[in-house]
Amino acid sequence: MAVIREQDLSKGRTAWDTWCAAADKLNADCDGRDWLRHSISPDLPRPTWAMAVRYTLFLLERKAPGPGVEVRVAPWGAIKILDGPASDPHNLTPPDVIELEPDVWLRLAAGITTWDEEKEAGHITAVGERDDLSELLPL
Repeated sequence: MAVIREQDLSKGRTAWDTWCAAADKLNADCDGRDWLRHSISPDLPRPTWAMAVRYTLFLLERKAPGPGVEVRVAPWGAIKILDGPASDPHNLTPPDVIELEPDVWLRLAAGITTWDEEKEAGHITAVGERDDLSELLPL
């Protein structure tokens, strides 16, 4: 199942633009204090967050298609990306799984923080050999 419906792509793009504008404003308020960037989480309506997450996951899926790594951003979406072994037919879980909170995912997608920063802060749960998406981010 697709992470976002085709008819919702424009809504997703609008939500992503809204999220980025709000996050950029908060990022400007950080005044060079890097640790504050890890707490950027704009106060936006839940549907805006949901569409921004779905849209950015769609972009990642287009950028790196494949069945090898599952990226989960609960509660709004999960995709499979990158070449590699597909899911085990018994449990349908690929060998590599990455889980992120929506605020972490969107900060990474926007380039506000880096993969290494979020990983070191303990904001990313990743299992498997391919547990680093830094080459694909920001979107």
